[in-house]
Amino acid sequence: MATTTQSATGLANPRDPYARRKTTRSNYELYGWIFMRASGVVLIVLIFGHLFVNLMVGEGVHAIDFGFVAGKWASPFWQIWDLLMLWLAMLHGTNGVRTIINDYAERDGTRLVLKLALYLAFTIVTVLGTLVIFTFDPCPASAPAELLASFCTA
Repeated sequence: MATTTQSATGLANPRDPYARRKTTRSNYELYGWIFMRASGVVLIVLIFGHLFVNLMVGEGVHAIDFGFVAGKWASPFWQIWDLLMLWLAMLHGTNGVRTIINDYAERDGTRLVLKLALYLAFTIVTVLGTLVIFTFDPCPASAPAELLASFCTA
């Protein structure tokens, strides 16, 4: 086994074979990079499916009202679809902004404050969005009949 020699400046000799040093770093950034690519592909499918159903099927954008949303969210399929879109978009966006903060925030204190604000915003939007999707009442008692979905009985 060849040993590395050091020059007078303390640097390894460039002709020596590469000697791997033990590192304590994890693969967190690699997994983040892979997640961004995978979630981006899934988000493209989810978003274009969402846009197609909302804008192209039926009467298009003119049909989007409370009854349309209530009709969609009465189905567990569309609840899960929109939930996946919300969670993936929030995770994808948060990971991207986290990377930007790591790249451009020079001071540790600034980086900490920005990341805390980012994670707080992520938590609030994700929790509230999830609650809205699962606690949405498609047939509220006090709503005018013309705004309700067709399956709501008066």
